[in-house]
Amino acid sequence: MDFSLSLRQAWSRADSMLCVGLDPDPERIPASIAGDPDALFIFCRDIVDATAAQVCAFKPQIAYFSAARAERALERVIEHIHRHHPGIPVILDAKRGDIGSTAERYAIEAFERYGADAVTINPYMGFDSIEPWLAWKGRGVILLCRTSNPGGSDLQALNVGGEALYERVARLTAGPWNTNGQLGLVLGATFPAELARVRAIAGDLPMLVPGIGAQGGDVPATVSAGLASDGWGMIINSSRAILYASQGTDFAEAAAAVAQRTCEEIRAARTAALSARAL
Repeated sequence: MDFSLSLRQAWSRADSMLCVGLDPDPERIPASIAGDPDALFIFCRDIVDATAAQVCAFKPQIAYFSAARAERALERVIEHIHRHHPGIPVILDAKRGDIGSTAERYAIEAFERYGADAVTINPYMGFDSIEPWLAWKGRGVILLCRTSNPGGSDLQALNVGGEALYERVARLTAGPWNTNGQLGLVLGATFPAELARVRAIAGDLPMLVPGIGAQGGDVPATVSAGLASDGWGMIINSSRAILYASQGTDFAEAAAAVAQRTCEEIRAARTAALSARAL
């Protein structure tokens, strides 16, 4: 299914803009499963099954799997999501960025090997490093724009011809780069003013928004700044706060409880933001 369509349907079906990030740190896997050779897969599978009713997307981070030599576990996690929770899109958080011929290989990795519905990429090598990804019709390609880490300001806030570099990225992404409607943007919840600025520039492009939960982003400010004109438009990611809600045998149940609370907080913020718009 087309990523944009499946995302819109997921927002509506779950009444949720929550995305659960799957960043399985072997050192934080609960002791009850840590000794199992399939521990990373089991951990992610159980988190997915426990939280699926609350999410609009899942976002596995490729480095957590590849560093543990667990690429097969990543394949299996995505297969599990597609088989047991059809309609929930999977965003592979890879942040790839390279010249065209190499980008073609990375796209095969993300979309063919792993079966992701969308992928994060780094746009700072320009359009010819983005274009190969667009050959995969219907897959989402989400470009880093204003990231949640403090060091993002080192480059992203630089003035380029009268606007910040992140603003230029947003303008290009919403304009000439978005040749067939596949593109989205990564915006950090830790910078709500910049998020609002990008929403004004980029219109209704989907936005992947990390930075709530463990990174401390403010949910009401984030939602108010980032809602699209249709009242949706955001994929608000939380990883560690949900994944590691408990180190006990109840880790999946604890994750579900935190996901539920986070989802409800986002819903309340969305309701308040829409009410304020109506005034």
